[in-house]
Amino acid sequence: MSAGPATPRDAGCEPVPVMCTDSRPEPPAPAGQAGGRVPLLFLTSATGGGHRAAATAVAEALGRRYPGRYAPVICDPLAGPGSGWLSRWIAGGYGWVIRYAPRLWGLLYRATDSPRAARLVHRAAAFPVGRVVAEAVAARRPALIVSFHPLTGQAAIRARDADGALTPVVTVITDLGPPHATWTCPEVDRIVPASATGVPVGSGFLAAPPGSAELAAQRRRLGHPGASFLVLLVGGAEGAGRLARRAAAIVRRLPEVDVAVICGRNRLLRRRLARLAARHRGRLSVHGFVNDMGSWLRAADVVATKAGPATIAEAACCGTAMVLTCYLPGQERNNVGLVTGAGAGVYWPRVGQLAAGIGRLREDTTALALMRAAAARLARPRAADEIADLLAELAGGVFRADRRPRSLVLSGGHDG
Repeated sequence: MSAGPATPRDAGCEPVPVMCTDSRPEPPAPAGQAGGRVPLLFLTSATGGGHRAAATAVAEALGRRYPGRYAPVICDPLAGPGSGWLSRWIAGGYGWVIRYAPRLWGLLYRATDSPRAARLVHRAAAFPVGRVVAEAVAARRPALIVSFHPLTGQAAIRARDADGALTPVVTVITDLGPPHATWTCPEVDRIVPASATGVPVGSGFLAAPPGSAELAAQRRRLGHPGASFLVLLVGGAEGAGRLARRAAAIVRRLPEVDVAVICGRNRLLRRRLARLAARHRGRLSVHGFVNDMGSWLRAADVVATKAGPATIAEAACCGTAMVLTCYLPGQERNNVGLVTGAGAGVYWPRVGQLAAGIGRLREDTTALALMRAAAARLARPRAADEIADLLAELAGGVFRADRRPRSLVLSGGHDG
């Protein structure tokens, strides 16, 4: 069944346009789906950018590996069309907290990281999230439901059970470290942790690092034609991590270094940096969301970023050296050790430390090359393809129709 135009019942859903090339052997079609494309429902939310980016990457991989076979639809039951005021308030509050009160987020994270607390969180989320998910399931009749967010897995289970279907439900965890308790709903049929496959990234991050001529052309296209050393500053979709202070320190102390800042949805940060950029003669460029993040990562000599899993995965696939400037207490703390332990980056949280360290990296080309090579070794470029193949298998009807599927966990690259 092809993804049709949005209706009042599934207004929160968005068909995903995907490139269709390089077909794979097709699994058998589920009952009732022999003709047309097989509908899949991807649940995610705009709390940060990594959840949606992972869902989009997997949808793209399905289109690339199984052209014309599947019709994945992304639904954001927290902040998308059709969501209620309470869920929108929750989603918007996440951005505020991680920008201005990250320690508060750490307290909330730890307080809810137990099976009992997770059950309470899921019950609290059932009212604002469950209605949108149930309407999307009823409208789409998906062959598979995939949750890319910790607050949507339980809602998917309830919607599937209320519908009376045997639709498999899969959770794809997008955190690199040990998952928070809210990720692991015991009733789901597969849990795919990032430790097994890696965080899925889009095809835009999989191109080889550019040669010197291509690099110069790419920097011209991105607005830094004369940059001999380019630092990319990133703070996730929320533009978190005191990017204005860090950008100001670099451009003031290192006149030979250019800086590009990706602000995401942080409009206040973008306005503040625009005033700073006007005083630095093109050495500082300021951007909101960009559609070619892979190009920016490959054009940069180093990316300075908070330790978000999506940015780490994307930078690794691009072979970009990483400077971690902060981490969100809770799910991002272990990411620092992952990157620094692999030699793919360093952790410089203080503003002065960041500026001085970048100055040293600019002079030490050997150290920078070693970090780039380590970043490339850390990459898991096949993550989206592996998850797409698993979903294709499940959507093809591997479960017997006369019983509910047992819960399985994918770990270490194998079903457990």
